[in-house]
Amino acid sequence: MNSSEAAKRIRQLSDEIELHNYRYYQLAQPQISDYDFDMLMKELHELEKQFPEHASPSSPTQRVGGDITKEFKPVRHRYAMLSLDNTYSPEELIDFDGRVKRGLGEENEYVCELKFDGVSISLHYENGQLTQAVTRGDGVYGDDVTTNVRTIHSIPLRLKPGSFPADFEVRGEIFMAAAGFRRLNEQRMEDGELPFANPRNATAGTLKTLDSQQVARRPLDSFVYYLLGDDIGGDTHFERLNLLRSWGFKVNDVRVKCKNIAEVLEFIEEVAKNRSQLGYDIDGVVIKVNAIRQQEKLGYTSKSPRWAIAYKFKAEEALTELLSIDYQVGRTGAVTPVANLSPVQLAGTTVKRASLHNADIMKALDVRIGDKVYVEKGGDIIPKITSVELNARPHNALPTDFPTHCPECNTLLQRSAGEAAWYCPNTEGCPPQIKGRIEHFIARKALDIDSLGEEKVDLLVEKGLIHNVADLYDLSYEQLLGLERNIAATEGAKGRRISLREKSVEKMILGLERSKKVPFYRVLYGLGIRFVGETVAKKLASHFKSIDALLNAKEADLLLVDEIGEKIAASVRSWFTDKKNLNIIERLRAQGLQLKETETALPESKLLESKTFVVSGTFEHFDRKGIINSIEQNGGKSTTSVSSKTDYLLAGEKSGPEKSRKAAELNVKVISEQEYLAMIGKE
Repeated sequence: MNSSEAAKRIRQLSDEIELHNYRYYQLAQPQISDYDFDMLMKELHELEKQFPEHASPSSPTQRVGGDITKEFKPVRHRYAMLSLDNTYSPEELIDFDGRVKRGLGEENEYVCELKFDGVSISLHYENGQLTQAVTRGDGVYGDDVTTNVRTIHSIPLRLKPGSFPADFEVRGEIFMAAAGFRRLNEQRMEDGELPFANPRNATAGTLKTLDSQQVARRPLDSFVYYLLGDDIGGDTHFERLNLLRSWGFKVNDVRVKCKNIAEVLEFIEEVAKNRSQLGYDIDGVVIKVNAIRQQEKLGYTSKSPRWAIAYKFKAEEALTELLSIDYQVGRTGAVTPVANLSPVQLAGTTVKRASLHNADIMKALDVRIGDKVYVEKGGDIIPKITSVELNARPHNALPTDFPTHCPECNTLLQRSAGEAAWYCPNTEGCPPQIKGRIEHFIARKALDIDSLGEEKVDLLVEKGLIHNVADLYDLSYEQLLGLERNIAATEGAKGRRISLREKSVEKMILGLERSKKVPFYRVLYGLGIRFVGETVAKKLASHFKSIDALLNAKEADLLLVDEIGEKIAASVRSWFTDKKNLNIIERLRAQGLQLKETETALPESKLLESKTFVVSGTFEHFDRKGIINSIEQNGGKSTTSVSSKTDYLLAGEKSGPEKSRKAAELNVKVISEQEYLAMIGKE
C-alpha cells in the first residue's frame, strides 16, 4: 500500500469508526460486534503507525489516550462562560418571567432543559474538527483539557458532513452516569483506594488527571446544550439543539418548549418526580427564552444572561435518627464508619445505612448517637449523612470518638501522612482482612473459584483451616467433608446452617485445581497488592513476564512501566519485601499456579481426549487433586456430577452411593483406580 492508498483507507476507516461510535454512544443502536469494531480500530492504528504523515489529531485512535499533560494551560474564553442566576422558589421563577415580559414587551416562549450535575465545558470546532476543549474556570479564563476530552466517546472529534459553520463553539456538561460511577468506585475499593464521594467530584478529578490513558478508562459522558458563533442558523434555541444533534452531538432528549411559565412549572414538577429514574445526576432545570432575537434583546448582566435562569432542586434528602455506628474493616485494613439509621424512604428506596466516609468527616459533622441526621442519596454506592439537625439533639448525646483500636482484633490503628483513612496494621491476624484477601483471590476477575464463596470462606477461616490464599491449596477432601457452620439470622433472612457435603466439596477441589491454569496476570491481581487493579496487573505481568522478575524489580524499574507511578511502585516493592508474602508466593509456586507468562499448557497425552470423568472416593496412588490433574494432563475432562454426557465414574474407596446409583441408571461405566491406570499406561 502506497502513501496515497493509505491516506484514502485511513479516511475511510475513520469515517466508519466514527459512525459506529455515534450509533453506539449517541443513539444506543450498535450495528457491529465489539470484536469487529476492535478490528477496525486495530487496522487504523497500524496504518497510522506505518504512515504517520496521515495521522490526525481527530482520529478515533486518539480516544484511547496516551499523552501525558505536564500542566493545564489557562485559555481566555472567546465568549465568556457566565453562570446562571438560580432559584429554589416557584415565586422567584414567576418574578423572572415578569422581568422577561417587561424587557421584551411582547410574547415569548421558553425552552426547559435538565441541569446536569457535572463539569461545564466549552468545545471549539474549526472546519468540523475539535480543536480545543476548555473548562469554565472563572468564566473568563479556563483550563485547556483538550487531550483528556478527546477520550470521551460522546464528544465528536470530527463532525459528520453537514452545513455547520467553519468556526463555532459548543457548551456542554461532562458527567458520569450512576452505573459507571458505581463500577468505578467498586474497582477503586477492590484496589485498596478510597471511593470518590460523588459522580461530580469523580468527573472533575478525572478531567484534571495528567495521564489521558487513565482518563480514557473512566466512564465519562457528555451532553451539549448551547451553540455559539457567527452565521450559525436557526432562529430559536430549540432549533439549534436539533442542529447540534444533526451534526453528531449528543443532545439530551428530556427537553420541552413551553408557551408560558405555568407550563414551565408543570415540567419542573414532572422532572422532580422522575429524576431518580434518569440514571445520572441532575440538580435542577434550566429555563431559557427560546427565540435568539429575544435573547439578544434581553442581553446580559455582568455575571449572567437575563434570558435564562436555573431552577434548582433541593438535594434528595430525608431526616431520620442515627441509631448506631459500625466500623467496617476491609481487606486492606482500612476502617470505614457506617451509620445505622431508623429506616426512611428516600428516592424510591428504603434507606437503613449511610456512609460516614472517614474520621475527619465524622468530626466535621459532629454526629452523635440519637441525633436526627439528614441523609442524601446521589450516585454513591450507599447514601451519605450530610448534616445534623442540632435543634433536635438529645440533651444527653455524647460526642462520638473514632476508635483508636481495630474493632475486630483490637490492634492500635495507624494513619499515614496525607491519607484520610485509618488502617489496622495486623494484616495476618485480623479476620476481616484475612477473609477479604481470600475473597478477592477467588473472585471472578482473579482466580475465579466460583465453587467457593463468602460463606464457605467464613467457615474455613472460622475452623482455622485457612489463614491466607496459599492455605486453600493444602485443603483435602477429608478435611472439608462434613464441615458445618451456623449462619445467623439477619433482617429479611432466617438463620440457617451450611454443611459441606460430597458434591460441594468435590466442586471446591475441582475449582481449586482448575484455578492453577489461570493466567499469571490474574494470579498477580488476585494477590491483592494495594493499588494493583486488573489493568495494572496486566501491565506488570506483560512487562516483567514472571513473578521472579517482578519481585526483584527496584522502584526505578517499576516506574519504567506504562502507567506505573510512584504510589503503585512503592506499594509493589513494599509487598514483595515482606517475608510472609514471599512465603505465600513459594507455596503457590509449589502448587503449580501460573507465576509467569506462558502459552496455555498442552496435555501431556491425548489418551483420554474427549472423555469425561466423574471422580468419587479416595485412592491409593493419588489424592483427589492429583487424579483430576492426571485426567486433564492426558486430555480428559473432569466434572462433579454424573450425567448422560459422562463416560466414566472413577470410583475409589468410600465412593458416594448416589453417584453409583446415577451411573447405573444412565449406563455409565464405573472403573477402579487400577483400570484408570491401565487406560493411561501406568499399570
